[in-house]
Amino acid sequence: MSDLRIDGVETVIVDIPMRRAHRFARVGMNTQPVLYVFVRTAGGVTGVGEGVVPGGPWWGGESVETMQLVIERYLTPILLGRRVDEIATIMRDGSDAVAANLFAKTAVEVALHDAWARHLEVPVHTLLGGACRTSVDVTWALGAESADVVVEEALAKLDSGLHTSFKLKMGALAPNEDVARVTEVAEKLAGTAGVRVDINARWDRPTALAQLPALAAAGVEMIEQPVAGHDVEALAAISAALSIPVMADESLRTPADALQLAKAQAAGIFAVKTTKSGGLRASRAIGEIAAAAGIPCYAATSIESPVGTAASLHAACTSPATGWGSELFGPLLLAEEMLVDPLVYDADGVHLPDGPGLGVELDPAKVRAFRRS
Repeated sequence: MSDLRIDGVETVIVDIPMRRAHRFARVGMNTQPVLYVFVRTAGGVTGVGEGVVPGGPWWGGESVETMQLVIERYLTPILLGRRVDEIATIMRDGSDAVAANLFAKTAVEVALHDAWARHLEVPVHTLLGGACRTSVDVTWALGAESADVVVEEALAKLDSGLHTSFKLKMGALAPNEDVARVTEVAEKLAGTAGVRVDINARWDRPTALAQLPALAAAGVEMIEQPVAGHDVEALAAISAALSIPVMADESLRTPADALQLAKAQAAGIFAVKTTKSGGLRASRAIGEIAAAAGIPCYAATSIESPVGTAASLHAACTSPATGWGSELFGPLLLAEEMLVDPLVYDADGVHLPDGPGLGVELDPAKVRAFRRS
């Protein structure tokens, strides 16, 4: 086996333009900043990981700038001289040096998996126990725009044949106005597409209990994170009151969170984001807890570039709990293709790459073109 020792770590921030603006409950974005982390071994292999957040630090407290600082100043000294297959001890030592910062740690952990799998000439999913599926369905996420705007976009996506379900952002309007907007969308798409909503933790328990039954009655299939992430008790009460499942996102980062949610019967679906959980192994552990509790998982998104999307795919395709498909649409929302060979999207969803490592290769010219100076 060639030398697995890490002899170089490089971080690069790129700003990738988007096809259209994407609005969350609190912020909007026209460009997606992404941090790439390259881990090079003495044996001549380089692995890549991605650090990315949806629209900046408002959501998870991290940004590409904080990730770069944490990795360069605190995690790189731990990495240099270690072997890329020492992932468990490297990440343990990294957590001793840096609390939280799970988005930054994900970028490092994925890069280690990519490099190790490339040394072995196997896909990353082999290191995670092997794939149990080769593709996952992709829900298209719509923003917080007016009903006419999102319906027009949804109908165009239906015509493409790539998506049959849509998730709308809520929380930017007064609750009754938002419910009326989503009800109009659900009525216009009834019988042709599934409609889900994401409130991005903007409501309190009384508001959610008063407003959400109307969405269920309008045919909405699922409600994502109506209340603050820490309020598991409220999430459990809302789940018990509704006839449709509630999905935990902001409430779910770590395997310990997954265990707490399962014990409290607080969510009918788990939103698993490799980016927010600290990496592939934590995502896999969340899936195992979900499977044991009979809770299906949804491969959620932070609007990743194709590198982060590929990492999430490897996690989702090795988890038997991935029963609600995915929202891994990030590369389709970006205006530029960052890979030499794009990920494959079709009527079956997004397909798991089968090459060594993550199975994707960044286009060096695109990295140079969008690299932040």
